[in-house]
Amino acid sequence: MTTASLEDLETLEDLTREDAPAGPDLGADFWRSAKVIYPDGGKERLTVRFDRDVVDWFRAQGRGYQTRMNAVLRAYVEAKKG
Repeated sequence: MTTASLEDLETLEDLTREDAPAGPDLGADFWRSAKVIYPDGGKERLTVRFDRDVVDWFRAQGRGYQTRMNAVLRAYVEAKKG
């Protein structure tokens, strides 16, 4: 699991579109207990090669790193379907 301080988050670049509608204020309690929701569905076993530094970074985040890698790939696919 990756954690970040409020100070870390405040230094990130805001990528929000200028015409994006304002969302509800979720408050600090929401983010303390927020969880990544992974879709259900079948998985396919395959052999794939990734750059060592990419794998090292995901592994350093702890248990479930392969699931997080899949979530990143899924987000990319969904963005490209757009």
